[in-house]
Amino acid sequence: MTISSSLNAGVAGLTANATRLATISDNIANSATYGYKRADSSFHSMVLDSGAGTYSAGGVRVTTFREIDQPGALLSTSNATDLAVRGRGFIPVTNASALESKTTSTIPMSLTTTGSFKTDSEGYLVSDTGLVLLGWPADADGSVPLFPRDTVDGLEPIQINVNQFAGEPTKKVTLGVNLPATSTVFGYDTSIPNPQTSIEYFDNLGTSRQLTVEYTPVPSMTSTTLRSNTWAMTIYDNAQPVSGDPRGTVVGHYGLVFSDNASDGGTLSQVVSYDPTGSLWTGPINTFPSTDTATGALVYDATTGKFTIPVDNNTIDITIGRLGDSVGTGISQLADTFAPTSILKDGSAVGNMVGVDVDSNGYVYANFDIGITRRIYQIPLVDLPNPNGLTPLDNQTFAVSNKSGAFFLWDAGDGPTGDIISYSLEESTTDVAGELTDLIQTQRAYSSNAKVIQTVDEMLQETTNIKR
Repeated sequence: MTISSSLNAGVAGLTANATRLATISDNIANSATYGYKRADSSFHSMVLDSGAGTYSAGGVRVTTFREIDQPGALLSTSNATDLAVRGRGFIPVTNASALESKTTSTIPMSLTTTGSFKTDSEGYLVSDTGLVLLGWPADADGSVPLFPRDTVDGLEPIQINVNQFAGEPTKKVTLGVNLPATSTVFGYDTSIPNPQTSIEYFDNLGTSRQLTVEYTPVPSMTSTTLRSNTWAMTIYDNAQPVSGDPRGTVVGHYGLVFSDNASDGGTLSQVVSYDPTGSLWTGPINTFPSTDTATGALVYDATTGKFTIPVDNNTIDITIGRLGDSVGTGISQLADTFAPTSILKDGSAVGNMVGVDVDSNGYVYANFDIGITRRIYQIPLVDLPNPNGLTPLDNQTFAVSNKSGAFFLWDAGDGPTGDIISYSLEESTTDVAGELTDLIQTQRAYSSNAKVIQTVDEMLQETTNIKR
């Protein structure tokens, strides 16, 4: 009977619009929830064909879904570990409860597009809702090993040791010095103390050490030559003590010859190994072995303008400039006083960690009060073929499902994924004005379906009144 089918259609309409009202209520309630993805409902008609020439009302069905792939606007914050995804992709997280139980070796992974993470009592980066940030750990040198991209096996909770220390050993020194050309003239008083340069460096344990570079002039042997333009450079390391000399062990001997031509006067023209126990020059520069047999130091490389000296449990590259380089870029010899013009070096003493930063590629850096940073983790971005097929969970998180497809872990900013923005949170995708408009429409539709039920009731009443 078509009247009965009309009644069923009206009931179906009430149910469908009640469901739509529920999604609208959820959206409005979460209009200020960071990372919230708007829920929506879709109506589908039901057609019932009796095949007898009469029409039977089928009513309406409703399905609900979330627009997970729709991004929200980004809001700037003051917390370095407030993270949001700009573009495609999800941040991997897990629940603190799963971390505490440790019932399995593999940590369950959930996905989110934003989160405000702070260190807890154990140093884990955890949100207020109990989401723990996941990432790949870096090696001691800051490099991130190759991890599988289609499984969560390499991911682990990001733990910040706020009490950690760090130091950087010195590996490079650039030495800029002017040597007085007048010291190499015939008859120069060799009893005058040789000029020296002290250079602080840091060993592998962050201990302050000192290199002493002594410059010994080699005066011209005849008055007809005027200047020899030649110096012997000796490098000492106080980390390797030697009896009777506070400067320590000799770690490098080099002979420096400077040009006095009109075009390149004062620049280096030759650098050779120097053996203080024998003659000044050990041979032509192109016949020297790769190391100085007396100290183990590598010979000067004319293409790079540097040589390498051995220090305690390490080596340091010393750059003095290439042959013929302009004056002022390394060691030079001009008719002026001895003057260290520029001494640059890397390395640092031991320092305390003072903060954490996350860059757009997902690398997590620890910052130390000595001005250095260390890469400690990398946060990948998770991508799937159908983000809208993810299963919604509490706290604006999602789980991989058969509908979403298999996931892949990308480097942030690589492949199809976007990048990670720190000091930011993603706002809700709810448009309150649009939801209120939908609310009015839903209310009218609900009232109309209720009117249908009322009309059917009145018609059935009239049918009943026929027999009186």
